[in-house]
Amino acid sequence: MLNNLPDVWSQLAAIFLSIIIEALPFVLFGCLVAGIIETYLSPSIVAKFLPKNKFLRVIVGIFAGFFFPSCECGIVPIINRFLEKKVPTYTGIPFLIAAPIINPVVLFATFVAFGNSFKFLLLRLLGALALALIIGLILAYQFDEPILLEKPADDHHTHTHAQLTARQKVWQALSHGVDEFFDTGRYLIFGSLVASCIQVFVPTKLLTSVTHSPVVAILLMMGFAFLLSLCSEADAFIGASLLSLFGTGPIIAFLLFGPIIDMKNLLMMKHYFKPKFIIRYVLAISVLVIAISMGVSLL
Repeated sequence: MLNNLPDVWSQLAAIFLSIIIEALPFVLFGCLVAGIIETYLSPSIVAKFLPKNKFLRVIVGIFAGFFFPSCECGIVPIINRFLEKKVPTYTGIPFLIAAPIINPVVLFATFVAFGNSFKFLLLRLLGALALALIIGLILAYQFDEPILLEKPADDHHTHTHAQLTARQKVWQALSHGVDEFFDTGRYLIFGSLVASCIQVFVPTKLLTSVTHSPVVAILLMMGFAFLLSLCSEADAFIGASLLSLFGTGPIIAFLLFGPIIDMKNLLMMKHYFKPKFIIRYVLAISVLVIAISMGVSLL
């Protein structure tokens, strides 16, 4: 069928389909895992296992993202429930930062997307750990203010699955996973289309002139990540497709910034978090991502 298209459209379709086909299994699996977490893991269970020491609580928040992975597409409501259950901010926010990046599904997707290379997997992992640790320590020792919006009394209800039978819980987990898949699939399609169009229609000379300045290229890729709002199980495939145009540092910025701050989760944050916290959070993450990416560019 592609042979009947003009060369430019055939090339666009081939790039688009290759990104989609590679990314789709990871997105589907990640969404099913998110559905299982939503159904079986309650905030109260997590709270029981928190240590007393603040630093250790930050560490627990970070590495909980590895053992209880969640896509950034649905993590903001999960963090809200954790905080409502009195999980400390300096535990919940590091989880918010780390979980969409350091979970096994995303790390494996990153490994596959970059040609079975450990380089980008390690850079992404270490970058996410550094971001989560720095923000967690700031929250633990410098910023001790409530971050949740005040809600009316009748809004303080929690959705529980405790009354469901085992079969109903399985069905509920699958239902959550399917809903998440259809919700995030559109972002994958849109992101793949934009990445394909960049490769086909944007002149290479223009992109090369932009990438002469690492800071400009990094800011461009951060903006790209924000606007695309890709699921973290899929963004590595988009990033890998742009590596030859932008280089390592800007792609790391894309892989770190997007799962932490994008258009859709920023809108969700506005529903749960105070504006003052959101502004500080976005600024802090932006500065740290630029610093990390610049460091990678200079290596």
